[in-house]
Amino acid sequence: SRGSRNGAGDILYSEQYACVDCGVNLPELAPRMFSFNSPYGACPVCDGLGNKMEIDPDLVIPDKTKPVIDSVEAWRRGGKGLYLYYRRLMRGLASQYGFDVNTPFKDLPKDIKKLVLYGEKEASGWRRFEGVIPNLERRFKETDSEFIKTEINKYMSVLPCPACKGLRLKPESLSVTIGGRNIVELTGLSIKDFSAFMSALKLDEARMKIAEQALKEINSRLRFLRNVGLDYLALDRRSSTLSGGEAQRIRLATQIGSGLVGVIYILDEPSIGLHQKDNTKLLDTMTALRDLGNTLIVVEHDEATIRKADHIIDLGPGAGEHGGHIIASGTLDDILASADSLTGKYLRGELKIAAPANRRPYKGARMLKVVQASEHNLKNIDVDIPLGLFVCVTGVSGSGKSTLVSDILHKALAKKLYRSREQPGRHKKLEGAEHIDKVIVIDQSPIGRTPRSNPATYTGLFSPIRDLFSKIPEARVRGYRPGRFSFNVKGGRCEACSGDGIKVIEMHFLPDVYVQCEICKGRRFNEQTLEVKYKGRSISDVLDMSVEDALALFENITPIKNKLKTLNEVGLGYIKLGQSATTLSGGEAQRIKLAAELSKSSTGKTLYILDEPTTGLHFADVDKLLGVLQALVGGRNTVLVIEHNLDVIKTADYIIDLGPEGGDGGGTVVALGTPEEVASNRGSYTGQYLSGALI
Repeated sequence: SRGSRNGAGDILYSEQYACVDCGVNLPELAPRMFSFNSPYGACPVCDGLGNKMEIDPDLVIPDKTKPVIDSVEAWRRGGKGLYLYYRRLMRGLASQYGFDVNTPFKDLPKDIKKLVLYGEKEASGWRRFEGVIPNLERRFKETDSEFIKTEINKYMSVLPCPACKGLRLKPESLSVTIGGRNIVELTGLSIKDFSAFMSALKLDEARMKIAEQALKEINSRLRFLRNVGLDYLALDRRSSTLSGGEAQRIRLATQIGSGLVGVIYILDEPSIGLHQKDNTKLLDTMTALRDLGNTLIVVEHDEATIRKADHIIDLGPGAGEHGGHIIASGTLDDILASADSLTGKYLRGELKIAAPANRRPYKGARMLKVVQASEHNLKNIDVDIPLGLFVCVTGVSGSGKSTLVSDILHKALAKKLYRSREQPGRHKKLEGAEHIDKVIVIDQSPIGRTPRSNPATYTGLFSPIRDLFSKIPEARVRGYRPGRFSFNVKGGRCEACSGDGIKVIEMHFLPDVYVQCEICKGRRFNEQTLEVKYKGRSISDVLDMSVEDALALFENITPIKNKLKTLNEVGLGYIKLGQSATTLSGGEAQRIKLAAELSKSSTGKTLYILDEPTTGLHFADVDKLLGVLQALVGGRNTVLVIEHNLDVIKTADYIIDLGPEGGDGGGTVVALGTPEEVASNRGSYTGQYLSGALI
């Protein structure tokens, strides 16, 4: 602590980490001081979250081209009397400060904008102007009306905490530094940069003796993370933003560090989100685990991983009820020699996904342009996205692909088109949004989280099926309406299980047990409803049918046939119409969403965004997926895909390649153009691998 000189000329020091001059009093240093999960270290204003729900100026005044007197959305929607009152206040403010109330908000001087938003500190006219944002904050705190709270909540966003500026820790914790950097600055570094910092860190003999064991542990963990291709990740990266592959590789690095032997590790597609450049590191890591004396069972579609395996088990021949058999088993040579193995045919080159003979030209296309994107590691880049094409965003892991597409482009479009409250990542502006009327993200999240959600309900297929059953003569005689054939509506469903087909038995202190309903035997409907049949099939029988079987049953019913045909075309002919959403894989859920979009009438101005859609897909499934995506583009829509799979990349009309490296070494545009143009760019890692795939 700094000393203080008293009147006698003596310097006073404190034994309590305190300074009598400036009033700072630090607690004794302890690990908990540097954790935002502990009250000892967390910022007291945001409780360590780093952000707070605050009134967002961009939501309060969404259209800044409107006259300032009409620009405040919250006041315009507050009722006529309130609106007239606030207009009078605004006129008084304008008179006092000499601006025109009919001037667009965007054209006002900066100090007047601040005055309108945050008000006067002291009254300058007949009364003090409170300001739009303080007014809404006060009303939100003071009101007892849930309606008013809900209305004001529409103008709030998650913004950085005003006290800690998003750093999450107390000032006392941030004042402690190592090598001139506090803990937030250090954890904000990528694993690669943090490793370099630790290597360059010089400590004297006494400090080194204290830190020796901690440094050994830190450097060991950093090495494992680098070895699995994660050196681009920042140490403080939120786990919710990690891809499945990244999270799995972090766990893999943890296991290598444990040094265990005799363990069976089961990995489900560890190559997710990994560029070909980094795949070798992952394979070397898995080989090292095996060489320690462990067994690795890997579920994988990646060709390099399959070729590296000691033993391969190929299941099939098809999916769903068409699968479940071991088609081939043995070494790579055994799989290559198998005439029945679909995997073997692709590995031999007998079957392959071909690049299109003709690509749609990107020159002359309308452009969607992100100007000066600078979120995370993006280096203030301008990116043109040609519309009406199949566009692929590529680059090594951590090069900035998801930041550009998901954090900036999607959120900016959602804000323009749907008034989303999510803040886009940092960029100057978005041009060309007027050429888009819908933006749809088709990801691998579940189509529903309860057994009630299924492919038939999600795609809208169940409605025409219920309409058909209500028109059957027996149903008309009984007066059954379409609702009678819904398991969500009382009347036709089994009330013993409320249409679930199963019952939940709560086991205290143990997981719940699900058993088949003893009344309907899992059929979900009551006996009277099940007596109505179409071609000998009840509504329950139809839900238990596969898409392929249902196509044959409803071949003459056009509204039903068209939706079933779309599901079949995306490679889901094997799934059952009533299959619970909770039993579907991510790839299946994504293709159901694609089928639902394909069955809708298109405006030709839709942007579809997909992030690594090949996750969980076999070579044959990827081929079908590409057919679907090309069909979407065929309707004059734009498909924007983030992908590492070379079979997808080589079929694109246009590629935006970011990099050249991950983390701080990325964030720039490396190559643009057709796959052939990118393949000719030797500065692009994607281009280097793509040149071989185009042969």
